[in-house]
Amino acid sequence: MKAHKYSPESLMMSLGYKPEWSEGAIKTPIFQTSTFVFKTAEEGKALFEAAYGLKTAKKDQEPGLIYSRINNPNLEILENRLCVWDDAEDCAVFESGMSAISTVFLECLKPGDLLLYSSPVYGGTDHFIHHFLPKIGVEVISFGPDHNLRDLIDLVNKTGKAERLAMIYAETPANPTNAIIDIEICREAADFFGTEEKKVAVAVDNTYMGPLWSQPLQLGADLVIYSATKYIGGHSDLIAGAVLGNNEIMKRVKILRTFLGNMASPNTCWLMLRSLETLKIRMEQQMKNARKVAKHLNKHPKVEKVYYLGLLDPKHKMYKLYKKQYSAPGAMISFDIKGGEKEAFQFLNNLKLFKLAVSLGSTEGLAQHPATMTHAGVDPLSKHEMGITDKLVRLSIGIENVKDILWDIDQALEKVGQDIQPRQFNQLLEV
Repeated sequence: MKAHKYSPESLMMSLGYKPEWSEGAIKTPIFQTSTFVFKTAEEGKALFEAAYGLKTAKKDQEPGLIYSRINNPNLEILENRLCVWDDAEDCAVFESGMSAISTVFLECLKPGDLLLYSSPVYGGTDHFIHHFLPKIGVEVISFGPDHNLRDLIDLVNKTGKAERLAMIYAETPANPTNAIIDIEICREAADFFGTEEKKVAVAVDNTYMGPLWSQPLQLGADLVIYSATKYIGGHSDLIAGAVLGNNEIMKRVKILRTFLGNMASPNTCWLMLRSLETLKIRMEQQMKNARKVAKHLNKHPKVEKVYYLGLLDPKHKMYKLYKKQYSAPGAMISFDIKGGEKEAFQFLNNLKLFKLAVSLGSTEGLAQHPATMTHAGVDPLSKHEMGITDKLVRLSIGIENVKDILWDIDQALEKVGQDIQPRQFNQLLEV
């Protein structure tokens, strides 16, 4: 019989683990240990040489366990399973999305280098780019979704430091506007400025789409980054990040992770292994709900504009790119409410089913005000140019019954413009 290739969602149940390894336990146990015993001193020497990059592990050499700052069964099984979704050669899991992002920046950039990044990006990323990287001598310039390849080349050349370009970083779709960046153009620009001796890395933050609806590595990215807190974790009960890519670049990322000590704990990895089993069904339901919510908002008299990929007109200049890069429109919706901060706050303060909280991709619906919350630290002028205004509201659609979701949105919008008191801080919500 011909060998069968399992789908990713099927492999999430067992890949990388055998029950006989742990007394027949059907699920991976939590390996709550700091260190591991070597069979021989020679084995310990070989494992450390591989871990520190002193020697390349032999092809037939089994990856051994040393110390949970370097590797752990829960960490390794999780990384193996995450590789399946992105068809990646290797993966590194971190204790947060920002630790994943910052480690990539620190590995790929050094003093004197130039970073070209897409705008907007998540507020934490924006802060790291503008407030930390300049401190270590890295120059940064941004580009937007309307820039083509010629534009990117011109932007870099105008800096006078084209030979110092070391990385192109793209967040697509962008948080919170759902703007999309052409990953293939980023690859072409990187190759234009790169040489055999000095390659320019392309890194893509794919958090908004998760590993289900987009595969940036197949579009030319060297690295794909996730805040695994979001769709991968999916239950608002863990903080984590992930980076995936080819063996060569991931070896560098993992060695730096070893010395920064920012890998995820066995407990966090175990929770994500649980989450991966339902990743596909969760995300598909969230996307189905989001399609209906976006269409509903688009017709509401108190909504000025809806930012959702599923509403792109086939004649829109970005539609072809959307269809090329994504297999679905996702489950993140932003919209401009008619009015400003007062009206946005009235809407948010009167939601009952949605939780007024940052983060995204969880089973429950979440709502927040980007301008004063996730992107509060972004320069005011830059926020305006990005479209992150006082009237912008961001929704992360959950898996609740869509009729209940729509009811909640309607009843909150109905109160916009009414003279009502904001709900008290820490007030318990009654659904």
